Amino acid sequence: MTSPVVRFRDEASTSSYAPGRVKRLGPSFTFQQQSNRHPGLDGARGLAVLAMVLGHTLDALLSAEARLLPWVQHYWAFRGVTAPLFLLVSGWAVVAALGTRPNAARDTLGRRVRRSLLLLFLGYFLHWPGWHAVRDLGWTDAMVSHVLTFDALQCIGFALLVGSVLLALVPAQGGRPLVLLVLAVGIPLVSATVWKLGVGLPGAVQQFLGSAAGSRFPFFPWAGYFFAGAFAAYALHLLRPGWPQGLALLALGAGLLGLTRMTTADWTPASAWLVAYRVGQGLLVLGAVNLAPVRLSRLLAPFGRLSLWIYVLHLPVVYGWADVAGLAGRIGPRLGVTAAVGIGVALLVTCAVVAWLGRWVMEQARPWRAGSTTLNASLSGTRMSPRV
Repeated sequence: MTSPVVRFRDEASTSSYAPGRVKRLGPSFTFQQQSNRHPGLDGARGLAVLAMVLGHTLDALLSAEARLLPWVQHYWAFRGVTAPLFLLVSGWAVVAALGTRPNAARDTLGRRVRRSLLLLFLGYFLHWPGWHAVRDLGWTDAMVSHVLTFDALQCIGFALLVGSVLLALVPAQGGRPLVLLVLAVGIPLVSATVWKLGVGLPGAVQQFLGSAAGSRFPFFPWAGYFFAGAFAAYALHLLRPGWPQGLALLALGAGLLGLTRMTTADWTPASAWLVAYRVGQGLLVLGAVNLAPVRLSRLLAPFGRLSLWIYVLHLPVVYGWADVAGLAGRIGPRLGVTAAVGIGVALLVTCAVVAWLGRWVMEQARPWRAGSTTLNASLSGTRMSPRV
């Protein structure tokens, strides 16, 4: 999903011997988009977007014969890391975007709360069944369960809300990493118990906890991925992007996968083992993207920066919305691999173009929000300096 990510630039300082000249020091946080940053986070999110759109399209359109192909089976296995990767990167980005200013979490709390509310609104809006369904079903348990289905956007929205408030309240030194680690480990560990305790509670609460059958991405255990990414960002924030950070991510991911090999596998939805396994896979993907050439990751980065709106746009097209049928209803699972992949690629590109145009129109309508360098510098905690 799209959220602020860490930008790196070379901080410049004025030499006392030659006024007006600058000296390159080292990487520092900034919200400015610059061409020399390694777009690792955006690249990882872009890869997840590509897998998500293609996966949904293939799931809706592939024929039964095509699904039996070996490479399709392997791709189906890879799809399991797509949603965890989104949540990992979202949690990482929340911490990384704070930069080095001690009060950045408090100063940006209002903006993050608004972002959380936007995610929740869009998540529930996508499940609107249409006026015909409302008229036929009425305000029944079936209607409430359908509208309040807890999906990916709702999970990220609530996790962002909880994480932002905690980051604003907990001291930056020592307290924040400990709180994030407790949440990253504790939420998956208590998920199975929480599911049992939630039985019999109101439907909306069951959707949030995971007790309801239709809850697709319940807070327990899916928020564990978000806080695992946030903790990893704190643990590795001193390393430069690229090879140092990439090797560290690969080591962490491999170590976590090694730990899961030493325990009994548990593939149930509320399993803490499964969360650890997927987090390990996600860290490996993040590490691989960091080690990839910048040119390659930049090809994926634009899709990553538009991931929220690509997600919102493609779901109604594939699965339909309200009373309008999508590709799953109009075409159905009867296409070959070439045709289904072609439709998926075309859908990805079309949604990206529409999302980019929408963002451009918004920037033109609100020019005061576009690229305020003074504001960017103050948010990032770095001093403005000439470019060299």
